[in-house]
Amino acid sequence: QAVDIGVGSFAVVPGHATVAEGKALPIERPMFILNKSLKMFYNLESEEAKIPDETPVVHPDFEAISATTHFRHEIVQHCVQETLLCFAEALRDNKEVEFSFR
Repeated sequence: QAVDIGVGSFAVVPGHATVAEGKALPIERPMFILNKSLKMFYNLESEEAKIPDETPVVHPDFEAISATTHFRHEIVQHCVQETLLCFAEALRDNKEVEFSFR
């Protein structure tokens, strides 16, 4: 499934990596697709990667994240909003952004 966070969607999509002797190894590739309206607003270019149409799209389950991390629901939601604001500021200032997740 893909998770829509308002400015775009995160998903893990299947793919293949070419390994020795031309063999293909199935992999899962994390990807983030920025909303078209934001790409147009900030005049951004990106490769035409796409989340498969059959992938269900959901919104973040802040309650489940809260239960897993032991932070209150409001704190989890606030952290996501602050991260999005940081991302928007970086876009506005034409800075590179890198997010790392475990």
